[in-house]
Amino acid sequence: MENNNNGVGIKTKLTSFVLQCKRVWHVLRKPTNEEFKSISKVSALGILAIGLIGFVLSDLIKIFLRIF
Repeated sequence: MENNNNGVGIKTKLTSFVLQCKRVWHVLRKPTNEEFKSISKVSALGILAIGLIGFVLSDLIKIFLRIF
């Protein structure tokens, strides 16, 4: 069987992945308290929005099923 990934072997892909991981690791830093608070607020708002949408949709479906 031929390998259909244009001559790029698993070892080359793995090496590339490891190098990319190292590059990201060197750029990482601990977020400040202000950054952490703002990320937490945005995440909480997103979770609440998705929950509210799900709740409204479930109520609409229940109402629709009662009518028919």
